[in-house]
Amino acid sequence: MYVIVGVMGPANARKKDLENARLLGELIARRGWVVLTGGRDVGVMDAACEGAKRVGGSLTVGILPTAKDRVSRYVDVPIITEMGSGRNNINVLTSHVVVVCGLTGAGTVSEVALAVKAGRPVILVGASAEEEAFFRKLGKRLVSAVDSPEEAIALIMKRLGTLRDRLGTASMSGYDGLYT
Repeated sequence: MYVIVGVMGPANARKKDLENARLLGELIARRGWVVLTGGRDVGVMDAACEGAKRVGGSLTVGILPTAKDRVSRYVDVPIITEMGSGRNNINVLTSHVVVVCGLTGAGTVSEVALAVKAGRPVILVGASAEEEAFFRKLGKRLVSAVDSPEEAIALIMKRLGTLRDRLGTASMSGYDGLYT
């Protein structure tokens, strides 16, 4: 089983959120993890997949709302759901951890709420103090906030042991080196 990191964020992202998503994609790819996004050719979705491909790295999966949406050229496996915003639940449930770059869109906010409801860890990158406080109140210990993609990766690495325990060691057998 692969470690799947969902990178969520708005289509109309701020420049800093795009930079964070691109770097996050690179860092995920360097570890051989899978990058999962909303799959479209805009915003954080496109930037995270671009970052992963920039280093020649990992598999990128895009969960798209409709067949009308343009797929990012950096997505290896596009999955067309025809579920509109309902696809957000697939994004979250398929991810072992959800990392958020920018909370300026309702879709992203819904993904954080769905992740918390499903018991998935959520890491907010560069969130404002108000955003952090709101989502920590909502998700308690499931929600963490960091300032940079590097800190997000460090936190994922720290939590992989817990993830491994939850999923079972056999399902994570290809990732033994990540837990030392």
